[in-house]
Amino acid sequence: MSQINILWVDDEIESLKSQIIFLESKGYKVSALTNGYDALEFLKERTVDVVLLDESMPGITGLETLSKIKEIDQQIPIVMITKNEAENVMDDAIGSQITDYLIKPVNPNQVLLSLKKIIDNKRLVAEKTTIAYQQEFRSLFMALSSNPDFNEWMDIYKKLVYWEMEMTKTNSPEMLEVFNAQKTEANTEFAKFISRNYSDWLHPKATEAPVMSHNLFRNKVVPNLDPNVPNVFLLIDNLRYDQWKAIQPIFQESFRLVEEESFYSILPTSTQYSRNAIFAGMLPIDIEHKFPQEWKNDDEEGGKNLYEEHFFAAQLKQLKMDPRFSYTKVTNHADAQIMLNNIHNMLDYPLSVIVYNFVDMLSHARTEMEVLKELAGDEASYRSITASWFEHSPLHQALKRISDKKINLIIATDHGSVRVKTPVKVIGDKQTTTNLRYKHGRNLNYDPKEVLAFRDPRDAGLPKPNVNSSYIFAKGDGYLCYPNNYNYFVNYYRNTFQHGGISLEEMIVPFARMVTK
Repeated sequence: MSQINILWVDDEIESLKSQIIFLESKGYKVSALTNGYDALEFLKERTVDVVLLDESMPGITGLETLSKIKEIDQQIPIVMITKNEAENVMDDAIGSQITDYLIKPVNPNQVLLSLKKIIDNKRLVAEKTTIAYQQEFRSLFMALSSNPDFNEWMDIYKKLVYWEMEMTKTNSPEMLEVFNAQKTEANTEFAKFISRNYSDWLHPKATEAPVMSHNLFRNKVVPNLDPNVPNVFLLIDNLRYDQWKAIQPIFQESFRLVEEESFYSILPTSTQYSRNAIFAGMLPIDIEHKFPQEWKNDDEEGGKNLYEEHFFAAQLKQLKMDPRFSYTKVTNHADAQIMLNNIHNMLDYPLSVIVYNFVDMLSHARTEMEVLKELAGDEASYRSITASWFEHSPLHQALKRISDKKINLIIATDHGSVRVKTPVKVIGDKQTTTNLRYKHGRNLNYDPKEVLAFRDPRDAGLPKPNVNSSYIFAKGDGYLCYPNNYNYFVNYYRNTFQHGGISLEEMIVPFARMVTK
């Protein structure tokens, strides 16, 4: 284990020499300073593992120093050492996020125990996580090898998300590499599973099929509507299951989780297809047939998601449900403020629908803005930025405003996204669509091993605008690139989050029901 660096700040540091020698004999490196000003300058230049901080110092007090240290590094563990047992002093210290506190005079072993508790706790958590995943690795390997059905695939993906989030505790590049290899293998097998089963699921008489976009409302939302309280159906666009797990604790500050499941997004896993399918309660081929004026294919001019409210009203009518509902779509900050101001009025309806586009905008913007490439460079940071957004969002504010009312909150999404790494070469004519995870066109040229192809889109429940129309879908972490300007586009889009294709991250998405506490 590398040497642990301690900074001890006390205006009577000379009297603590024997304690410092004791700690150094135990393998710690101790830097000693006599005042808060020097400590702050020290920490601007160097990294330490723990700060031991005297509460009562002349010039700048321990509490003032503590506050300024947290401005430099929010995560640094700080042990407050004080002569003062007054309750308000300790309340201030604990409120400022100290890790531990000791009362003077301190015994050397007291200090040692506090340090071990802080430092070894991180190490023990990391070691325990590593050992637990090593044991789970074989279990996941066996599950992947046992021809899982659609329910088992949902369980496998949830376990993978759990371990991906646990891996942040290990700080082990080697273990993360092992995990990522297992997730890649899982996505390879999942693509084969989808290729074998997807068309069968869409058959009207299919007896074995998961809940999917086009029957989500009928099969999952309707049975969970409460006739005695206002119901809010919140659809957060492009929300992966791991992102849901990142924001779930923030929801649970005001709401109690009643049910959490997942369902399958239809293909393409993109807003135009999967979200229209949710609100219409039908596959895209059927939407085009029933609403020929409203449905727009990829190659047609006009907005692709302008009629969700119209589709939804028709679905309620078809299900013989109460036709009263409010519909709010948020695609920018101005929309968000209107929703925030209007949230109480929505509760006058038996059912309120809120479509919130932020996560989708983030993933699209990420490919265009260098700052977002830095902020959301991998799965962990993508989860982190999603949680930070939600915590400070008008959506969170709006939900808190109604958390004192009895409401039934149903949360879902339309599709997820996957971080793409592997370019796949495709040739198409000028009418071919531009999406990186699926292509739709008349003259597509590709390696059939690298994509799932539907030469007849109707087999995938999709419209067929032309006689020669076909669809292809990227698998795993692949992304579809044209030969012209190939290297530029390969480098530009590598490691960006995209959707439209076949992956666990895009297709297996969250569904949750919550009630106010």
